[in-house]
Amino acid sequence: MNSERLKVLFVSNLFPDTSNPNRGSDNAVLLRLLARHCDIRVIAPRPTLPFKSSAPQPVACIDDKSFAPIYPRVSYVPKIGGPVNHLLMARGLRIEIARVRQSFPFDVVLCSWIYPDACAVAKIAAEQNFKFIAIAQGSDIHQYLRMPTRRRIIQKYLTDAEAIVTRSGQLATMLEQAGFDKRKLNVVYNGVDFRIFHPSEKSAARRDVKLPDSATLLLFVGNFLPIKNPLLLIEAHAQFCRMHPERTSFLVMLGTGPREAQMRQRADALGFGKQVLMPGRKSPTEVARYMQAADLLCLSSHNEGLPNVILEAFACGLRVVSTNVGGISEVVNDPAFGALVNEPVPNAFAKAVANVLSQPVHEDKIISHASKFSWDKATAAYLDLLKR
Repeated sequence: MNSERLKVLFVSNLFPDTSNPNRGSDNAVLLRLLARHCDIRVIAPRPTLPFKSSAPQPVACIDDKSFAPIYPRVSYVPKIGGPVNHLLMARGLRIEIARVRQSFPFDVVLCSWIYPDACAVAKIAAEQNFKFIAIAQGSDIHQYLRMPTRRRIIQKYLTDAEAIVTRSGQLATMLEQAGFDKRKLNVVYNGVDFRIFHPSEKSAARRDVKLPDSATLLLFVGNFLPIKNPLLLIEAHAQFCRMHPERTSFLVMLGTGPREAQMRQRADALGFGKQVLMPGRKSPTEVARYMQAADLLCLSSHNEGLPNVILEAFACGLRVVSTNVGGISEVVNDPAFGALVNEPVPNAFAKAVANVLSQPVHEDKIISHASKFSWDKATAAYLDLLKR
C-alpha cells in the first residue's frame, strides 16, 4: 500500500451531479472530508434502460470537480433484472475502472450501495485484483435480503470485501444473520454538518418559511416514494387535526416523487388539503430552516437504515416521531428525543404526535445527543478502515 497519501476510488450510483445535487449527498460530504487525507477519484454509474442513451451527460457539482467524476451509463433492467443487473453494471464499469487505474493507481475501492453496485465491483475486483470496501446504506439490505435471488448474489460476491460498513447497527445484525463474518462488519453512523444544522429562534424561522407562530408545524423530509409511506402522514395529520380542533396544524412535506399527486388528492379528500404544504425539494440550508421552525419531524417509512435527517433534526433541537423501523430505535432511544410508532396506522401515529407535543422540550439534551454524530468521527472511522 502507498506509504504516502492513500489513493481511493469511490464507485456508486449514489453520488450527485448538477441535475440532481442531493443524490447521495452524504457520500459526497464524506468524500470531501476524506480528501483532506486521501487522493480520491469517483466513478458514478447512471443506471439506464438497455439501448436508451438519450439522457444528457451528467455534470459534476462544483464542490466535487476535484474528484474528476466519471458518469458512465450502465444497463439496468427494473423489476425483472434481479438476476443480471450486477452483471450488466460490471460490464459497464469494467473498462472504466481499468482506465482510471492506469492514471490513478488506487490502493482500495470504496463502494456504496450493496446491489448491484458493490456486487459488480466485487466481480471486477476478482478479475483485476484490487481490494474493496462496501457500504450498506439501508434499503439495499432491508429489501434485497428478502429477495431470494438478490440475497444469493449478495452472499456470493460480498464475502470477498475487505470490510462492510453499515450505517446502523441493525443493518450489521441483518448481514451477520445472512452469514457474513462479524469481524468484517463495521457500524459507522453518518455525521451532521453542524454549520448548517443548529438551533435558532423559532419565531424568526417561522417568518422565513412564511408560517404563523401560533400554528403546530409537523415536518417531513424525504422522497415521495411508496417505501417512505407518505400517505400515512397525510392521514395521521388529518386524524391529529380532528383530535385537536383547537389547534391550527400544518404538515410541511419537503421533497418530490411519484406519489405527490396521490398525496395531494388524499389531503384534499380528508378536508385538510390547505394545511398540507409541499414546497418541493430544498437545499440543506433551507431544510435546516424548516427544522428550526418545526415542532416535530415525522417519518413514516416501511423500511430505513438510519435516515440522516433524524440526526440533523436533533442538531436543530427538534424531536422526532417515526415508525419503528430499521436502525431508528438506535438513536430515538429516550422520550426526550421523541417517540416511535410500532403500529403504522394513522390513529397510532396521531396519538404519538399528540403525546410528544404535550411533553416539555429538553433542547439541551437533544442537542447533546446530536453532538455524538459528527462527520469528523465518521471520517476518522472510514479512514481507519481504508488504511487497514
